Formats: sequence, C-alpha cells, structure tokens
Amino acid sequence: MTIRTILSATTAAVAFAGAAIAGGHGDTMKIGITQNNVGVDSYQTTYEKAFIEAANANDMVETVVLDAGGDVARQIAQVEDLIQQEVDAIIIWPTNGEAVIPAVRKAHQAGIPVIVTNSNIAEAGFDFVKSFSGPDNITQGARSAEIMCDKFKEMGVQDEANVVHITGQPGYTTAIERAKGFEDRLPEVCPNVTVIDTQPGDWNREKSQQVMEAFLVKYDDIDGVYAGDDNMGVGALNAAKAAGREGIIFVGATNFAVGYEAMAAGDYWGSIYQSPVDDAKAALQTAIDVLKGEDVPFLNYFDTPKITQDNMDQFTKPVF
Repeated sequence: MTIRTILSATTAAVAFAGAAIAGGHGDTMKIGITQNNVGVDSYQTTYEKAFIEAANANDMVETVVLDAGGDVARQIAQVEDLIQQEVDAIIIWPTNGEAVIPAVRKAHQAGIPVIVTNSNIAEAGFDFVKSFSGPDNITQGARSAEIMCDKFKEMGVQDEANVVHITGQPGYTTAIERAKGFEDRLPEVCPNVTVIDTQPGDWNREKSQQVMEAFLVKYDDIDGVYAGDDNMGVGALNAAKAAGREGIIFVGATNFAVGYEAMAAGDYWGSIYQSPVDDAKAALQTAIDVLKGEDVPFLNYFDTPKITQDNMDQFTKPVF
C-alpha cells in the first residue's frame, strides 16, 4: 500500500505517491487537510511542501491534501468531500473563520476530529474542534507593537509619533487577531503614539504598496508602519522609497525572506519570526496525537519570537 497525497489546486489535481505504509488498513491514519490559498504567498506554498514531506516520512499516515484557493465555498465542499471519504481526521486552514463553521460542525457530527491550523476559526465553532495548532496571532500583534514602541523610545519620538496600519484580508482571523494585538498593546506601552489610519492590504505586496502610496499623499507626517505580514510591509517600504520618504520605521510579522533581506539592508526595522515548516509539522503532529488519544491542548501554540535588526544574526534567513 502506498501513501497517496492528493493536491487539489485551483485548476488541477495532482497525485503524489510516497513510501510504503507498514501494517494493514487498521494501522493507517487517513488525514485530510484543506488549506486556505496555497498560491497567494510563499508562506503557504512552503507550508504545503513541508506538510507533504512530513506526511510522506511517516509510515502510519495517508493524506489527502486540498487547496481551497481562497474560496470559502470550495473549502466547504472540500470538507464535505473529506467527510464522504471517511478520513480519520481533518485539518483546516480556514479561508474565513466564520463561514467554515457549518462545515466543521458536519465533520464533528460525523465523528471526525477537526484540527484548525495557522488561523483559528471564530469562537462560535470551538465546540466542534479538537485543537488549534499554530501561532498566537494576538501575541504576535502585541510583540510588533512592543518592537515599534521600543524603537520610538530609542529615537525619542514616543510622545509624538504617528503610525499607519496595513492589515491582512478583512474577515480573516489572523488579520483580525494581529490587528487586535497591535492596537490593544500599542497604547499600553506607548500611550502618546497615534494610529492615524488603517487600511487592508489583503496579504498582497502590490496592493499594500498602493495603500501606502495613498497614505503618503494624505499624511505629511508618518513615523511608523505596522503591516500584518512582511510581504505587505515590504510593499509599503517600496512605496516610501519611491516617494523619497525616509526615517519611517517599518514593523511587520511572519518574517518573510523579503522582510529579512530588507532588515539586513537597514531599511526595515523588525518583525515576528515564524516558520511555515514548523507550522505544517505541528499541524500534522497535532492530528496524529489526537488520533492516538493523547492529551492535546485546545490552543496548541508554537512560539514566534521578536526579530529586529539588532538580533537578526540569531535567526536563519527564512526559506519563503
């Protein structure tokens, strides 16, 4: 018997064959995963690759790997398909934390444990989920606020700085939580810093550059930019460079390679270090542990430390 890892992309399905599974059907865990949108950024592409590699390295695992392509309706249909396939567990990276709850409920009612990965579903669906595996996005936002405040204090502008905020995709749990963490923590550590505007960048570098271009036209005084990930943060940085606006402190999250490179160049101040490889492996292991009957925390977070120009030599360059 061979592992079958099935990739459902936006336009095609590709089958992957892996190593032989020891034992009979009773020894095999069939785990299905439906991802958010593999093609949207390098983090999700790297996550998928790492998940497949981890699954193929485990003789006891058979996987069905699906990609919703950012489409909620497609993801709901994929969950229903996994239920029909009678998988042993379902991992879901939600396209929308609210909209997927009915599908997650169906899996729960079918007796299939659900593990949420990377971005949690809304609290109303918690009763239908065994565990969330991923980063603590509220803590990430709070740590980004601390990074920015510390830099403002170093510069002596903590009592007058103006900040613009570029968020991720509206309605997406990660975007909501990182924004909340940042907006709640910043006034605690730097009460006189003002967030003068907030606009979504949808996790997209080009759109974030356009958002920043509009901010630069609208506001003469911008001291800092917080972006929900480094992909958007570098888009904002590119806009500032093109406009000749210097001295702006850029802070992001999910330290992409482009963010790391911009930090090394001295253009981008700080971020939150997060590995898609760790993310993928943690999700798979959480599903395996649940199926083995092990005690798994409901919120199974992995750590995501602060990274700035001052300590980046302690971290390897991201591969995504």
